[in-house]
Amino acid sequence: MALIVQKYGGSSVGTLDRIRLVASKVIQTREQGHDVVVVVSAMQGETDRLIQLANTLVTEPDPREYDVLVATGEQVSMSLLAMALHDKGCSARSFNSLQIGIMTDLMHTKARILDVKTDKIKHELSRGNVVVIAGFQGVNAQGDITTLGRGGSDTSAVALAAALKADECQIYTDVEGVYTTDPRLIPEASVLTHISFEEMLEMASLGAKVLQMRSVELASKHNLPIRVLSTFSDAPGTLVTLEENVIQKRLVSGIAFSREEAIISLSGVPNRAGIEGLILNRVSEQNIEIDMIAQNATDKETTDFTFTLQRKDYANTLKIIEQLAKELDAVYVKSNANVAKLSLVGIGMRSHSGVATTMFKALGDHDINIQMITTSEIKISVVIDEEKLELGVRGVHEAFELDKLSSEKKPAFLEV
Repeated sequence: MALIVQKYGGSSVGTLDRIRLVASKVIQTREQGHDVVVVVSAMQGETDRLIQLANTLVTEPDPREYDVLVATGEQVSMSLLAMALHDKGCSARSFNSLQIGIMTDLMHTKARILDVKTDKIKHELSRGNVVVIAGFQGVNAQGDITTLGRGGSDTSAVALAAALKADECQIYTDVEGVYTTDPRLIPEASVLTHISFEEMLEMASLGAKVLQMRSVELASKHNLPIRVLSTFSDAPGTLVTLEENVIQKRLVSGIAFSREEAIISLSGVPNRAGIEGLILNRVSEQNIEIDMIAQNATDKETTDFTFTLQRKDYANTLKIIEQLAKELDAVYVKSNANVAKLSLVGIGMRSHSGVATTMFKALGDHDINIQMITTSEIKISVVIDEEKLELGVRGVHEAFELDKLSSEKKPAFLEV
């Protein structure tokens, strides 16, 4: 008998009819002879509603009380699902994080799980019950409720599966798996049967919304297979696993992209040791995150420093850099808030040359200028004009024949 941990997202439990459908899915898994632990998110839109209540009431909600408030959404879902299971003749018990013992650090709104108690879960499973647990939340050493940040229910599910040594963690959502790119943009996009942990981590870091990055990190650390499935179909989904377990050894697995990018370049700054740290420190002091970085020494005396960031931070960052340019006697500041990031991900890049050449040629053939490039062992990212993003994604998708992996065409997840 296998132990399966299933997680159902907000869209999966968004209505009472969908909660009944989830109950049927759980019962189907039970009838296959498996023990089942279920982790649920809040009903679709509920967390946003609770956040809006807090922000309407006060300008800056107290973090502790904020967590107490937003954690209630998952408690509603878990109890309703347990009721639906009972109604269908399946014995079930629901628990929140305090009842189970999902221990986190002291950070509110973005807590990290430190430990998961399993005694109560194992006891309920031994009694033949399905165990339904509220995702997204934990409890700290002071006994306060904490929350794990957006997408935190994925992390809850993986952490529980790892602690219980489950055979598989199944993430149910409104898509049929991991896609080669956003099918809303490219209808020919394919569903992948397998993808490695490393590739999925890159996808998540680049904006893939199907799995929270922390959950993939945890699964990789514990060698815990994750299967991404649709609540609304019987499609086999995508298995996220070790690289050696990936059946189809693809050169490229997917294309991720982000529209919400901006680029700033500081030209003609003094070419001396520590200048990079000075620039980045001035930006980070305002809690602004930098993404891609490139530096080019124009001569022995000066250098150009270029970086990208999220568009929401563009105006504030530009003011900082313009002030810094005056202090450093830089030549000029150049910026563009209408750019996008296009990234190619694939474990096949390790052992095959020519991937970058194919990508750059595809973009060039469509008259798309590359403004910035960064690479890693299994990723190539470029910055291009936002207005040419769709053309670029299509061109690169066709160049690597990603439309030939499958014929599935479903909703998207790869866009930020």
